[in-house]
Amino acid sequence: MPSPSDARLDRLTVLTGLAGAAAPLALAAFGQAEALPALVVSAGMAGLGLMLARRAPAPVQTVTSAPPTAAPLPFASILEELEDPVMVTEAGAPGEPAGHRLIFANRAARLLFRIQRQDARLITVIRNPQVTELVDEALIGGIAGHVAFEPAGAPERVWTATARPLAGPESRPALALLVLRDQTDLRRAERMRADFLANASHELRTPLASLSGFIETLRGPARDDTDARDRFLAIMQIQAERMARLINDLMSLSRIELNEHIAPQGRVDLALAATDVADAMTPVLRGKGVRIEWNTPPSGGASIEGDRDQIIQVIQNLIDNAVKYSPQDGVIRVEVSSPVSGDPPAVRDPEAARLALLTPEHRPGELYALLRISDGGPGMPRDALPRLTERFYRVEGQKSGDRTGTGLGLAIVKHIVNRHRGGVSVESVEGRGATFSVWFPLAAAAQMSWPERVAKAS
Repeated sequence: MPSPSDARLDRLTVLTGLAGAAAPLALAAFGQAEALPALVVSAGMAGLGLMLARRAPAPVQTVTSAPPTAAPLPFASILEELEDPVMVTEAGAPGEPAGHRLIFANRAARLLFRIQRQDARLITVIRNPQVTELVDEALIGGIAGHVAFEPAGAPERVWTATARPLAGPESRPALALLVLRDQTDLRRAERMRADFLANASHELRTPLASLSGFIETLRGPARDDTDARDRFLAIMQIQAERMARLINDLMSLSRIELNEHIAPQGRVDLALAATDVADAMTPVLRGKGVRIEWNTPPSGGASIEGDRDQIIQVIQNLIDNAVKYSPQDGVIRVEVSSPVSGDPPAVRDPEAARLALLTPEHRPGELYALLRISDGGPGMPRDALPRLTERFYRVEGQKSGDRTGTGLGLAIVKHIVNRHRGGVSVESVEGRGATFSVWFPLAAAAQMSWPERVAKAS
């Protein structure tokens, strides 16, 4: 059996690992460390303490009938299931950073860096000098730290790497825990928020400056000029209406984003909703001399799961765009198809530039109702398509004249379709108009075949 000194050494090793595990959690509890890295470090140090205790040279034991001891907690399994990449490195030869060897990498790390070997070298896994230097400081200097880095490659990714030294027996090389966290979405959200504030302030500044200038003119030089007063008041009304539309669109977009994660519960007939929108826009269509050509299924054939008000908003925004960019006495084609698969519909014009702005979350056997709205306007260049759903984006050369808008319509469409688990695509040829397609999952009853509906009804 093991000597008392050996038993004390094993218990001391385990207690050291557990004490190391408790320290980061205590720091996190008092706000001195981030929660997830603290948890990772805790699990890592406790697990490594137990692992090192098991790996320590075992003394010669005599066979006894004593019951087996309880299995240690599966800390390695906890690290294995974390979504963040976690690695443990062992120090290489002095002055040779390339010798740092991985002794552990969880599933997320293996998938991200395509690690095939158990003893892979760190420099062959992460080819970033900032991360290598960070691990050097943890292994050699015993200094914890973190750094943000962007790996090379086409998709833009932003990561933060945190390295912490791990204490081990003096007879073993130094160890370091390396945790990576993907900050791409956070960085993108910060950039979008900054762009949104800059764009919103710019969009509001123009009408406010116009109103301020006209008010000053009416109170001064044009005080007694009736013609100038009437002309200025008309312009002021247009600018005030533009500000009202902008504020309404911003509030609408905020409400949609707030509830985007909540699935809608209602039922909407897509063809009937499109007809209702067109009827409500009759004065606008008549004023522009634009007519609509319809191709829709019988009533009830395109029943979808959705929020009727938001579906109406999608259709209205798309038809409104088509009216704006259609020539005088032009034709807008509205087509509703059901049922269709969730893939983007085929491009009808082989010369059209095509982009799927948002694709649905495919589920086996799920069917969709498709709405296509085509106009005969000037179309869009290929490089403009990826930016169409950006807030305040408008195609260059189509920002002036009577095509006044807030630049938020397609952003609203994107978020509503996303909430409904649908899809959006656009195809366009310069000089020959554009076609927007949106599709939404059919309601549960519409997903069934006719025999299934009869059987359920009976």
